[in-house]
Amino acid sequence: MSDEPLPAVPVSQEARQWAMFCHFAAFFGLVFPFGNLIGPLIVWQLKKDLDPFVDAQGKEALNFQITVTLAILASFLLLLVVIGFLLLWAVPLIALVLTIIAGIKANEGQDYRYPFCWRLVK
Repeated sequence: MSDEPLPAVPVSQEARQWAMFCHFAAFFGLVFPFGNLIGPLIVWQLKKDLDPFVDAQGKEALNFQITVTLAILASFLLLLVVIGFLLLWAVPLIALVLTIIAGIKANEGQDYRYPFCWRLVK
């Protein structure tokens, strides 16, 4: 499977909503440790067979949250050389903005690809 976006086909309202929920489920990380990984994983696993759009956006949301988690862990290590303090502010802020943008785009039926994302789940 390539990194090419899905072809533009009409996406049902239900599929668009579930794709949006895949992205916004990352906000469980504000309540539970590693909820940013668990939320998108659960929504994606429950609804991936509903529509190929939900499957693609669920994978994208999960991959991005894995990348964010790894970046935050690296930021903690970089606290020893001071740059980690800046990164501990920047990474979550950028993740918040990109997650909101992705959720809005998914709700509009647009295939959203996060920048700076390590795509482990194919």
